[in-house]
Amino acid sequence: MRSIPPRSAYGASPPGGQPLADRPSRIRGGRLTRHGAIALLLALGGALLVGCDGDTQELQDWMDQQRREVRPSVQPLAAPKKFEATPYANAQQVDPFSTQKLTVALKQEARQPNSLLAAEMNRRKEPLEAYPLDAMSMVGSVSKAGRPFALLRVDNLLYQVKAGDYVGQNYGRVLRITETEVALREIVQDAAGEWTERNATLQLQERGQEKAR
Repeated sequence: MRSIPPRSAYGASPPGGQPLADRPSRIRGGRLTRHGAIALLLALGGALLVGCDGDTQELQDWMDQQRREVRPSVQPLAAPKKFEATPYANAQQVDPFSTQKLTVALKQEARQPNSLLAAEMNRRKEPLEAYPLDAMSMVGSVSKAGRPFALLRVDNLLYQVKAGDYVGQNYGRVLRITETEVALREIVQDAAGEWTERNATLQLQERGQEKAR
């Protein structure tokens, strides 16, 4: 009698006589095998890549459309103004800040009758007129033949001055000398440029004040 090959669990014998149950199966007992799981992950990954490629292309198409439709609005720049040079017509005039102009003005003042500077411009300058008044200090006084003299300290040097002498840089003329001060008259320019007289004094400096200086 001829033997009959065993039937598979699924009711049929595969070619070659090997039962299907004996071959590696993708699904056994309702669970995925390792090969089945890998195949499923590859399939899902491919589907995701296809979806991403589609979304990227759609975004790129939208951006291209926006570039074609949007037109930038830029205000044109105004044309530069033409520079027109103005010639300087006063190049040959006297500089308003030059000493030459001041000298001319002083000479004009000296020529005027009853000018305050008329006598000052014609006399010889005295040594103490080279120093400003605030650089001097009165340190004492003496009397010679009944005539008072003030002792003035300038640059650590001691000078004797009497009434009628000139000190300071504003044509300061000593008017009166007492034991405590030297009174003098100065000639200065006011805000309007007019020459005018003003009074000034040099007060006697105490010893403590002299040391502080």
